[in-house]
Amino acid sequence: MEIRKLRVGNLLLSSNVLMAPLAGYTCYPFRILAYEMGAGLCFTEMVSANGLKYQDRATERLLFTTKEEAVKAVQLLGGSPAVMERMACSGMLEPFDIIDINMGCPVPNVFKSGEGSALMLDQKRAAAIIRGCKKSGKAVTVKCRVGIREEDMFAAEFARMCEDAGADMITIHGRSRNMMYDGAPHWEEIARAKMAVRIPVIANGGICSARDGGRMMEQTGADGIMIARYGLENPYIFAELTGKKCDRTRLQILLEQMELAGRYYDETFTMSYIRKLASYGMKKRRGTKQYKQRLYECGSLAELREVAELIFREPALDV
Repeated sequence: MEIRKLRVGNLLLSSNVLMAPLAGYTCYPFRILAYEMGAGLCFTEMVSANGLKYQDRATERLLFTTKEEAVKAVQLLGGSPAVMERMACSGMLEPFDIIDINMGCPVPNVFKSGEGSALMLDQKRAAAIIRGCKKSGKAVTVKCRVGIREEDMFAAEFARMCEDAGADMITIHGRSRNMMYDGAPHWEEIARAKMAVRIPVIANGGICSARDGGRMMEQTGADGIMIARYGLENPYIFAELTGKKCDRTRLQILLEQMELAGRYYDETFTMSYIRKLASYGMKKRRGTKQYKQRLYECGSLAELREVAELIFREPALDV
């Protein structure tokens, strides 16, 4: 796989390996970790434009960042061009360099509300949202799918619309909306979209190893790849792909994440986040199931640290 810098609008990213926005996971601490491991771009969790409009406190927490995050990218979800434009141009998003528009979420309640992947069925409205977000003066990217149903995939057509509306980059998940998160991604559809536009196209979906990333790049001709849940299971994937040196153990990484989260968030959020991150890290480690219940019974960060040391103690128990 060819690792190279990637230009998005006026920004030059350090690598073409990206971390996907994942609800409940890609908070500030994890984004910092992914950048340290070699990711060229990381996104916030999905942020509702309506939540921002009504100044929802939980929504505002998703926007937390500091100057330590070199490139700041927020993923915005919404179906109203007027609301999306207003929020994109608002002071709440002022710290961010990139606005990524969610046009791929397949979840039923999102789809029924005319947001996420539903926008692929209304290209006129989708284009209006892109144009509105561009008025912010920021780079605007789009994340979508190859289509709504496997029998009707139209990623190339949709990519052309995004480019014509002013998008600076498009990320395409290789599964259709009805496939949700299962099944073999349709890489050939990403390849068609890449051939149809001049802006960067990022391939996403089904990457579970560095080898998968290389195969995806080769078969799609994409300008880069986006890692999703495998990045939680194995954050070393970014270093493996980019050649960036990393000698930290999983325990060190988890404890650093705990310290960073505790510095900026309350204890309830920190414990929830670390439990989820530890659970992903346990997936391929022998002898750790006995600690799963204890992990979720911890009543303090001190207890959580003790259990984490038991789970990720050396020598490594990875399969």
